Amino acid sequence: MSPEEIKSRLSSGLLSFPVTHFDSDLRLNLASYREHVSWLSSFDAAALFAAGGTGEFFSLSPEEVGEITKAAKDVSGSVPIISGCGYGIELAKDVARRAEKAGADGLLLLPHYLIGAPQEGIYQHVKAVCEATGLGVIIYNRANSVANADTVARLADACPNLIGFKDGTGKVDLVRNVTAKLGDRLCYIGGMPTHELFAEAFNAVGVTTYSSAVFNFVPALAQRFYKAMRSEDHTTMAAILDGFFFEFAKIRDREVGYPVSIIKAGVELIGRTPGPVRPPLTNLKPDEKDMLARLIESAGG
Repeated sequence: MSPEEIKSRLSSGLLSFPVTHFDSDLRLNLASYREHVSWLSSFDAAALFAAGGTGEFFSLSPEEVGEITKAAKDVSGSVPIISGCGYGIELAKDVARRAEKAGADGLLLLPHYLIGAPQEGIYQHVKAVCEATGLGVIIYNRANSVANADTVARLADACPNLIGFKDGTGKVDLVRNVTAKLGDRLCYIGGMPTHELFAEAFNAVGVTTYSSAVFNFVPALAQRFYKAMRSEDHTTMAAILDGFFFEFAKIRDREVGYPVSIIKAGVELIGRTPGPVRPPLTNLKPDEKDMLARLIESAGG
């Protein structure tokens, strides 16, 4: 897909990040992963992100990112696949090229490695990755890589294939500045952990889609919430928040790293085989999985 085509597609509906499946020895389990992605693709996702944050991008080698992207493309049908990308500049360029070769429809550029950086450094880093690929690129504001509105505008002018802006900072004022300055030049994606908790506020400032982690194991519920948000059905949103998301967040917040671990646990609880998380993450404890199982059952998927 061309950058403009993927931009339009990303704006058209709900997004999600399939977890990366491992076996008991923490090696890729691509057969199980393909089955999961194929199933998710039947739930009308606008796009799926292979090897993203929920897909444990931070624990994968560049070679594995390419393998995962190709596996997702093999089974996703008409659903576009966006590949995770990141780390330092040379690694990010390498991952971008591998993802493009594997058939990715676009790239999500996660924060660079470890250090903070001034706006000029962020600009040069993102620009170099955009120039290394013909794919549409989404910049992800989060953690140590937060571009301000002027930097995003400079990047949009310099990089025709910069097509999206994803926010994981929760800074609504910054997001509003970006959406006001860039208008329809980019698509805007919400990327807070369990973004459903923030969706109403972000929708009000022009972020009309988001990545739903729980789509991994309760895709129908995730779609109901998203459609309620788009139609401003606040009654339905409130009911789903009260019946599922507030309690889900309580389990998620019991340990650092659980925003990923709890999604893998949910996928396992619906009968799939995602395997454990890779260190330094840890898996949910048995009693926490029991709590999640009861929540999934009560929410009705």
